[in-house]
Amino acid sequence: MATSRRRERELARRRFEQRRQAEIERRARAKRRNTVIGASVGTVAVIGIVVAIVIALANGSGKSSANAASSPSSSPSPSASSTTAPPAPTKCAKIVPNPPAAGEPKVPNITGKPPTKLVSKDLKVGSGPAVKDGDKVTVRYVGVACSTGKSFDASYTDGAKNKEFSFTVGQGSVIKGWDKGVVGMKAGGVRQLIIPAAYGYGAAGSPPAIKGNETLNFVVTMVQV
Repeated sequence: MATSRRRERELARRRFEQRRQAEIERRARAKRRNTVIGASVGTVAVIGIVVAIVIALANGSGKSSANAASSPSSSPSPSASSTTAPPAPTKCAKIVPNPPAAGEPKVPNITGKPPTKLVSKDLKVGSGPAVKDGDKVTVRYVGVACSTGKSFDASYTDGAKNKEFSFTVGQGSVIKGWDKGVVGMKAGGVRQLIIPAAYGYGAAGSPPAIKGNETLNFVVTMVQV
């Protein structure tokens, strides 16, 4: 009798162990299955996000290109058919009066066809070191418009006081004709600068004093280098 009970208990224990082992294996299989499913879902999600980003970037690029194509340039080139800018002068008017004002130097007239390149002519040679790019200089000047023969700006006189103007050569703080034209001058020197529109204010001009495509005639005195 006792032996029979021990066998029954042993069989019961074995069945329990078998069920427990089967449950452990089932849970392990479920865990592996969930891990694989989770990894697959994560991969699909990442791929979906990447695809969405690529599509969004492509759409954004297309919109940017469309906007760029439809918006005007920040510095439009003059059109050949434009009627807003007058043509470049073919002859310069005589300067009257000359000197343009009391206390200013006489400005040499431009004879013949106005030049298309910068003209730099010394009227008086100064002394000391010559001006080069990067130098800070102080000048006095008078400017005359080719088309009218009238002065549009001057710094020689301001009532009873002489005015002076300072700038750094080659830094773009003045028109290109000045940046290029005063190089080589020396203190006390006087130079005529004939500046075509390409080296001055271009087709736009600087209204109302300077109209488009104007040729400028300057006399510049180098006060200090």
